[in-house]
Amino acid sequence: MPNTLETNKSNAIAFYQMAYEGNPRKATELYTGAHYIQHNPAVGDGKEAFISYFEKMHAEYPDKSIQFVRAIAEGDLVSLHTHQVWPDDDQYVTMDFFRFDEHGKIVEHWDAIQQIPRVSANGNTMY
Repeated sequence: MPNTLETNKSNAIAFYQMAYEGNPRKATELYTGAHYIQHNPAVGDGKEAFISYFEKMHAEYPDKSIQFVRAIAEGDLVSLHTHQVWPDDDQYVTMDFFRFDEHGKIVEHWDAIQQIPRVSANGNTMY
């Protein structure tokens, strides 16, 4: 299958959703390359650190949810804009960037996470 922007977007969403919903090991087996570089300072570098982080997060917060609002692809990068809801209606917006290798596998990740405030000075959503 050719490495296309649409395929990369679909694979980034599938990877993130599978890991977020409690199966990060399968997500890394299916969607990451030989090496995985992590830029989130709360998560260790490499596949095993990623797996451990997401397994712990799922065990502690099994009822959290994620909605993928948009996906944008350019070159070897995919950006995902998400809405996450955690216990007690604690909500976050995330923006994740994934870099793909020449085989269509995720090899690098960056993100920014912001808690959604209960009140907005401008009345606009964060989406």
